[in-house]
Amino acid sequence: MDIEMLTFGHDGLPVIIFPTTLGSYYEAKDFMLIESARWFIEQGKVKIYCPDGINKYSWYNKGIHPADRVKNHIWYDQFILNELVEKVRHDAPWGKVAVAGCSFGGYTAANFAFKFPHAVRYLISMSGSFDIKSFMDGYYDDNVYFNNPVDYLPDLDHPDLHHMGIILGTSDWDICKNANFHLSDILHKKGIRHWLDVVPDSPHDWPLWRYMFPKYLAELK
Repeated sequence: MDIEMLTFGHDGLPVIIFPTTLGSYYEAKDFMLIESARWFIEQGKVKIYCPDGINKYSWYNKGIHPADRVKNHIWYDQFILNELVEKVRHDAPWGKVAVAGCSFGGYTAANFAFKFPHAVRYLISMSGSFDIKSFMDGYYDDNVYFNNPVDYLPDLDHPDLHHMGIILGTSDWDICKNANFHLSDILHKKGIRHWLDVVPDSPHDWPLWRYMFPKYLAELK
């Protein structure tokens, strides 16, 4: 299938933003996340890519077997890696990109970064959750394992993980707060540096992510 995408900016570090649960490639624009990053875009600090998601064909597709749901997600990751990242990362410092996402997009970004650390310099997860077993209706195989960060990350040994800038953003009122603390604990036990940022008094929604995104972009060197 064809994947639609919006691009913002003329130069700078490539930043790939994954959509939320059943969101589309234009939601980051419509919900003003792109506007929150205007200064970084206009200054040529970042060039933002917003590819469409396929969650309705993968994790949320109850009409197919769970094994096929995860296989569809694997195909999506391969598309992102081979048809998007490989075209843009060689123009970037270190030959790597940044990946970002809000809510379920935070999972997509984190899973991609941990699976392909050779291609990712920065991970920005905003209110992400990192365990997809609830989408599998009790089914579990190697593909599920290798796309479930809380399962495979404790056993993962890749030197580039220790050079990746990892930001886990959450809030006191975030429904995914515990998921972020859990992932932070896994990273801490592996000695992987990261920033667990807990914003006070903010719910799991776009105003929080519009506050987070420019704050985190400012950390990308």
